[in-house]
Amino acid sequence: MANILLTTQCNRSCPYCFAQREMSGSPRDNLLSWENLIYIADFLKASGERQVSLLGGEPTLHPECVDIILYLLERGFDVTVFTNGILSAARLEEFRRHLTDIPIERLTFTCNLNDPVQTPASHQEARKIQRFLFVMGPWTMPGFNIYRLDFTLDFLFDLINRFGMKRHLRLGVCHPVLGQRSGFIGPRDMGQVVERLYSYRRQFDALRVKPGLDCGFPLCQMPDEVLGWLHRFPGPVQFGCGPAVDISPDMSVYYCFPLARYKRKSLFEFDSLGQLEDHFQLLRHEIKAELPGIYDECDGCPHLENRVCEGGGLCHVLNRFMDEAPIRIPEIENELAQNRLSS
Repeated sequence: MANILLTTQCNRSCPYCFAQREMSGSPRDNLLSWENLIYIADFLKASGERQVSLLGGEPTLHPECVDIILYLLERGFDVTVFTNGILSAARLEEFRRHLTDIPIERLTFTCNLNDPVQTPASHQEARKIQRFLFVMGPWTMPGFNIYRLDFTLDFLFDLINRFGMKRHLRLGVCHPVLGQRSGFIGPRDMGQVVERLYSYRRQFDALRVKPGLDCGFPLCQMPDEVLGWLHRFPGPVQFGCGPAVDISPDMSVYYCFPLARYKRKSLFEFDSLGQLEDHFQLLRHEIKAELPGIYDECDGCPHLENRVCEGGGLCHVLNRFMDEAPIRIPEIENELAQNRLSS
């Protein structure tokens, strides 16, 4: 699946934002054009891809967001929109009129929700989020980014029940961004995150909500009882760090948001999505040849060798290099130098 950035503008500032550097380095009028959208759609269609995700910034700030969604649906794509739910009344009315007859299997909104106590929204923002969930709840999957160890999930279960949201909770651990200071979970704290997550097992089970782990969770931090619980839910449990393949409005492509400035390319340099993914897999192998994972213990780990775990997030591996003496291969050091100078 490819991620298409509709805009680099955002109407919220989260302390853990892994896209902040990408947004701050882009012009405020950086919007995806129809010409580029059609090229991307043709590119993905010819590659056999049938799923796309729309990101930002905040994708709903694109003035033609609804038309873009409808166009991609008409082209045969299943569409996921990542949003914070802070929509204007006019944009929400557009959603109600044009999107509420779309089958929920073909259109999903992943609404990234912050703890109202730990990361509070303004009163106005909170009201807009609730209005969005009231209208689009059945099409919406809740998402939560973990950037502190004392996180809570109770408010999410309440929102799922109140607004009839999809019973799948996307959980991501926040990662470091090269050259940027932002909130993230360090490698040695992953075990505490898993332990706290598992403490909510009763609520997950009682409400039939599936925990969906995003990339970056290392297998070695999962006790057997946690693994057994996760495997009771439908679908595979994966511990990977594959390329997200983010496509910016200017047609730049990169591995993922935390690595947005690391060896960027242009989409026009590739003939297919498979070729693009192969390029980023080679980039990953280049880095992992220097250091296989986020822990010293990753070297020789059977889980990594058997490819059931990727050794944690690639951005964590590169982050370990940032404070080192320049001892890595030139291809990596040249990129790290640029990020060190800009940090």
